[in-house]
Amino acid sequence: MWRDHLTEIIVFTLLFLLVSAMGFVAARWRAPKDMAHLDEWGLGGRSFGGWITWFLVGGDLYTAYTFVAVPALMFGAGAAGFFAVPYTIVVYPLVFLVLIRLWSVSHRHGFVTPADFVRRRFDSPVLALLIAITGIVATMPYIALQLVGIEAVLKTMGVTGESALARHLPIIIAFAILAAYTYQSGLRAPALIAFVKDSLIYIVILVAVIYLPYKLGGWGDIFDAADAKFQASPNPNDGILLNGNNQLQYVTLAFGSALALFLYPHSITGVLASRNRDVIKRNMSALPAYSLLLGLIALLGYMAIAAGVKPLPGATEGSVDNNTIVPLLFDQQFPDWFAGVAYAAIGIGALVPAAIMSIAAANLFTRNIYKEYLKRDATAAQEANVSKITSLVVKVGAVACIVFLDPQFSIDLQLIGGVIILQTLPAVALGLYTRWFHRTALIAGWAAGMGLGMWMLYQVASPTRKHFGGSAFPLEKFGFDTPKTIYVGIVAVLVNLAVAALLTLILRAAKAPEGVDGTTPDDYFADEGDPRVTPGPTSEANAAREPVA
Repeated sequence: MWRDHLTEIIVFTLLFLLVSAMGFVAARWRAPKDMAHLDEWGLGGRSFGGWITWFLVGGDLYTAYTFVAVPALMFGAGAAGFFAVPYTIVVYPLVFLVLIRLWSVSHRHGFVTPADFVRRRFDSPVLALLIAITGIVATMPYIALQLVGIEAVLKTMGVTGESALARHLPIIIAFAILAAYTYQSGLRAPALIAFVKDSLIYIVILVAVIYLPYKLGGWGDIFDAADAKFQASPNPNDGILLNGNNQLQYVTLAFGSALALFLYPHSITGVLASRNRDVIKRNMSALPAYSLLLGLIALLGYMAIAAGVKPLPGATEGSVDNNTIVPLLFDQQFPDWFAGVAYAAIGIGALVPAAIMSIAAANLFTRNIYKEYLKRDATAAQEANVSKITSLVVKVGAVACIVFLDPQFSIDLQLIGGVIILQTLPAVALGLYTRWFHRTALIAGWAAGMGLGMWMLYQVASPTRKHFGGSAFPLEKFGFDTPKTIYVGIVAVLVNLAVAALLTLILRAAKAPEGVDGTTPDDYFADEGDPRVTPGPTSEANAAREPVA
C-alpha cells in the first residue's frame, strides 16, 4: 500500500518538483535573445563547456534504465550482466577521434544531425533519409525504457492502480511535465537538471556500496550468496563467472554496444552542443569515471541476492519484474527518507536522457524529413517550432509503448534498437574518414544488414516469446554444432560492410555517378571561431570543391 511508503513518496515528489522547476528556469539560463533556432533550442547554442558537457553526456548515457536494468541482469543471470562495464570502457578510445571530426564538420556546416552530415558528404538525400529514419526508430524504445525505470520505482512505492490508466497515470503526469519544460527550454533543460541527477546518483551509490556490504556481512558473503543462487539455477549459463557457452556472446555484445553507443542521435546531440574540440577531448578522457560508477551500480544486483530481495510480480501471470530489485533493496535496507532520495535519483535519471532523446529524434524529423521533403524553404523559426511539436509527439509515443506493451517487450525492443542503429556505422562513422564507399553501395549495405539483423532477431526466442526475444543468436541456426550464441548486431553490421565494399567495387568499375562531396579536408579540423559555410543541400560553391579522398 502507498500509505506504507508515505515518506518515500513525499521525498520523491519534492525532488521531482524541484528539478521540474529547474527545467522551466533553464529557458532563461545562458539563453540568447532568440530561441527560435535549432542551434539554440536543439543544441543549446553549441556553447556548452567541459563541466556542462560532462554532466549532459554522462546523464544521457547512464540512464534510469541503467540504474535498474544492469543490477537486474546481474541479479537474474550473473556475470553476463557485467558486459555493460567493459563496453562503456572501450567505447571512449573508439570514438575519441571520430567525434571531434564530426564536431568540426558539423560546426563548419551547421549540421544538427548525423543525417545532415551524410546528406552533404555523399550527396544522397535517400541515404540521409534512411539514416534519419533509423535514428528515430532506434531512439523510440530507448525513451520508453526510461519509463520502465520510473515504473519500477512507483511500483515499489505502491503507487499503482487496478486499471491501465490508473497504473500509468503517475508516469503520464511526469512525462507531461517533462514535455512542457522541454518544449520551452530545449536542450538547456536536461543540461541544467543533469547536475542534480548525477549528484544524487553519486551520493546514493557511494553510500550504498559502503553501507550495504557492512550490513550484509561483507563482500565475501555477498559473492557467496550470489554463487549459491546461480549454482542452483537450471540455466547452465548463469553464474558469477562466464563459461565457454556465453563468452562469445559477452564479447560481441560488449563490442557491438560500444560501436553503437555514439551512433545514437541523442549521444551525438550532446557532443554537437559542445563549445569546441577541446571540450570533447577532455570529456572522452573523463567520462570513463562513469564506468566506475556503473560497476558499483551493477554490484547492487548481487547485494539484492544476499539481502534476500524477492522481485515484485510482473505484468504477465506467473512472471516477476526483476527491474524492481534495486528499489526494493533500498526500501528494505535504508531509512524511508534515504530510499526516497534513491527513488528520486532513478526518476530524475529518466528525465534527462528522455528529454535529450526526444530532442534528437525531433531534430532528425525536422532537418531530414520536414525540411528535405515537405518544406525546403522553411525558416529557422519554423524549423524550431516543428522540432518542438515533434518532440511532444515522440514523448506521447514513448508513453504509449509502456501503456500498451509488455514492459519486457520494451526491453527487447531496446536490444533490437542497438542492432538497428549499428547499420548506420558505415555511412556516419566511417564516412567521417573516407568517401571510398559509393552512396548506392551504402544504401544496399544498410538494406542487407537491416534485413539480416531483423531475420536473426526474429529467430531469437525467450521464455515468454517465440520471436524477437533478445539479441543473442544461437549459432546452431547457422549450422554450427555448438550451443554458443553471438550478438546479432555484430553479424549484421559485418554483412552490411561486406555488401557495401563489394558493391562499391562493382559500381566504380561501371563508373556509376557518385555525387559531389560537399565537404573539404580542412572541415574535419575546424575549431571554435572558424568561419562557417552556408548550411543546406550541396550548393554550386560546394560542388566546386575538391572531394575528400
